[in-house]
Amino acid sequence: MLGEEAMKKNLWILACFALSARGFSGEETVYLYKAGAFEVYTLVENRGPGRSQILVGASDALKKRYLPADFQSEVNAFLIKGRGKIVLVDTGFGGAVFENMRKLGVEPKDVDAVLLTHLHGDHIGGLARDGKPLFPRALVYVAALERDYWTRININAAADAALKPYGNRLRVFTPGELGSTLTELLPGISAIAAYGHTPGHTVFLVSGEGGDLLIWGDLTHVQDIQFPRPDISVTYDVDPVMAAETRKKILEYAVKNRIPIAGMHLVYPAIGTVTAAGQGYTWNPAK
Repeated sequence: MLGEEAMKKNLWILACFALSARGFSGEETVYLYKAGAFEVYTLVENRGPGRSQILVGASDALKKRYLPADFQSEVNAFLIKGRGKIVLVDTGFGGAVFENMRKLGVEPKDVDAVLLTHLHGDHIGGLARDGKPLFPRALVYVAALERDYWTRININAAADAALKPYGNRLRVFTPGELGSTLTELLPGISAIAAYGHTPGHTVFLVSGEGGDLLIWGDLTHVQDIQFPRPDISVTYDVDPVMAAETRKKILEYAVKNRIPIAGMHLVYPAIGTVTAAGQGYTWNPAK
């Protein structure tokens, strides 16, 4: 497990990268995927050059084998429309995500619920500003282990400040484990425990009556290597070993059940399918 100082350093590096990666005019930043009765939209917050330095345990030979010289990275959020609700999964840094929502005719006041995969800055930066909630009527959902870790154990002021303005609109839950009854948060949207990247990292299963989608947060950061080699973790993982085991388990689940995946650090369109390939997997982006 990374020490507190190393973790803070990595989060600062990520924030600097993300802020410098803005300004991608001329490239598509919204993508529509139909999951049965739901419309799911990829909202690109930012994109820029990937960084192989964040990989844990990847030799130079592995990097040379799998990583293109110009591989990219993104930060994404996802907007879900369906069953009379508008739901946002993560908020990015709170920049382009709002511009992209408006392209869809959605204002922050229209959002019914915000689901948080975890409390890193590139996922909660759009929750609040100057002590005020940016989603004035939304319920905000976060896993109990995640909330407790960042606001009571390894206190992160930014996470605490992002959640506090929501007061009694904060909904704390315990995600279900694969192989057991899942925790349904909203009609057709369930929470699944995916611990490792952070202590309460959560993925969300959208079940759309004829089409499912797994929004899996930060299970990968460098897709070109982490699909064929899911044993490779990154420095942002609080517990790299657990993160790798969770990634393998959820990849196996997605392939077995033929469930497409959406990811916060997958490259546009950031939604697609995975197929088994040897000891790893192949990523097939949606068209």
